[in-house]
Amino acid sequence: MTVRALGDTAILTGRSLAHILRSPDTIITTALMPIAMMLLFVYVFGGAIDTGPGAADGAYVDYLLPGILLITVASGIAYTAFRLFTDMTGGIVERFRSMPIARSSVLWAHVLTSLVAILASLVVVVGVALLMGFRSSASPPEWLAVAGILILFTLALTWIAVIPGLTAKSVDGASAFSYPLIFLPFLSSAFVPTESMPGPVRWFAENQPVTAIVDTIRALLAGRPVGAEIWIALAWCLGILAIAYLVATTIYRRKTR
Repeated sequence: MTVRALGDTAILTGRSLAHILRSPDTIITTALMPIAMMLLFVYVFGGAIDTGPGAADGAYVDYLLPGILLITVASGIAYTAFRLFTDMTGGIVERFRSMPIARSSVLWAHVLTSLVAILASLVVVVGVALLMGFRSSASPPEWLAVAGILILFTLALTWIAVIPGLTAKSVDGASAFSYPLIFLPFLSSAFVPTESMPGPVRWFAENQPVTAIVDTIRALLAGRPVGAEIWIALAWCLGILAIAYLVATTIYRRKTR
């Protein structure tokens, strides 16, 4: 980005953030479903779920939290698609095109707004987890690594959200894409170890991105060595981010010629 593009992005991001501050229900709504899910699994199903060797050393909430954090991210990106769809169909983007601003700043403003809102929701979810008994042995660098992975994952999914925000024909279509992404952690190691799953389901769970990311975050929060999982998790996040960014920006350029 050029200096001018950075300045334009900062101004448009401030505009979007102002809307969220005037209506903080976006952050609250994003956090509500993951929190409800965490309460349900910990207090209703937690005692019946075997998380494998070492499970007795910590509460089920410690095992569950990484997956809940990813569900929080997947829940929040629906609002990104909705906000972008509203701007595209409401004439705001056309108005911006008539002004001397960098064209890329419109998309980046939506992406950065989504990042800030989702990070705020993640803080709320972690706060509730602490009240429920979550404890971490992670050092400050390990917490920073967790934050970095969550930021990368959020950016990757947010750029995916930009695509339906640009191409959807209706508001429902713009946000409905997030449902499969919310469901994906259920077919991973987020709730139970993959070893307990039947063959085909286990194969899928062990070879999809959420499992590598969840296992990496779980190991970091527990202060355990992460091994090769962290590189697999980073490769998934960066690969998805790169592809989604290229597709989204290509569609945007075609729509704003």
